[in-house]
Amino acid sequence: MSQEKEKELQQLRNRFRDLADKSFHQNVFTFSGFLGLSEQDTFWKMEQELRYAGFLLFGGIENTDRKMLRFGKVEELGYEVPFPIVCVHIKPLLAKFADKLSHRDFLGALMNLGIERDTIGDIKVGEKEAYLFCTETIADYICENLIKIKHTNVKCIKNADYTELPEEEPDRKLLQVASLRTDVVIAKVYNLSRESSLELFRAGKVFVNGRLCENNAKTLRDGDVVNARGFGKFVFVEAKGETKKGKINVEVALYK
Repeated sequence: MSQEKEKELQQLRNRFRDLADKSFHQNVFTFSGFLGLSEQDTFWKMEQELRYAGFLLFGGIENTDRKMLRFGKVEELGYEVPFPIVCVHIKPLLAKFADKLSHRDFLGALMNLGIERDTIGDIKVGEKEAYLFCTETIADYICENLIKIKHTNVKCIKNADYTELPEEEPDRKLLQVASLRTDVVIAKVYNLSRESSLELFRAGKVFVNGRLCENNAKTLRDGDVVNARGFGKFVFVEAKGETKKGKINVEVALYK
């Protein structure tokens, strides 16, 4: 690991310690910005050290990849403070003439506004619109300044109704694998060679249930969520028994 990367990790660890200490000693809730999977894994490796303060991870709705970390124990503080997360609906001014926009298009336009990545959570994309989870502090700035994505003029509506979120329908697949090892299933899901699958682990690109998976032989269990950076995400739904040749039938829900 480079010195610069180690310095960034140490700064993040110190930030977590400061937030936990402030929450514990001042009897208040404290919040991080939005954390990516690698940053969340840094926290999980410190979980035992920071458990004294109480914590909760949340991204605005269930099953988000990017999450905020809140320190504080509700039962001890005697009150609840919601996460400072706002949902912003980004939609074209004229849907008829709008481009079909991808996640990359929305994210690129947001980054071009010069805002920090930790102010932005997940972006749920429909055909020509998106729902963005972001911090309260940046929501108004986004609504005022995000007016165009590619060639499409857009408007932003703060505090959008979560029930209108576009459904992200996974592609359900039935596969046959030699074992339930994480590397074996990943190779089958993404049609990779064994060596290519192992390289994902060596590069620290595999996360299971939000935690870095360094053990490629880890057995997947029903409901496990697997992120393979550069390829996508899938849910290991269940194992459905063996074939006559000893293969295992499994069902996965594959997200784009």
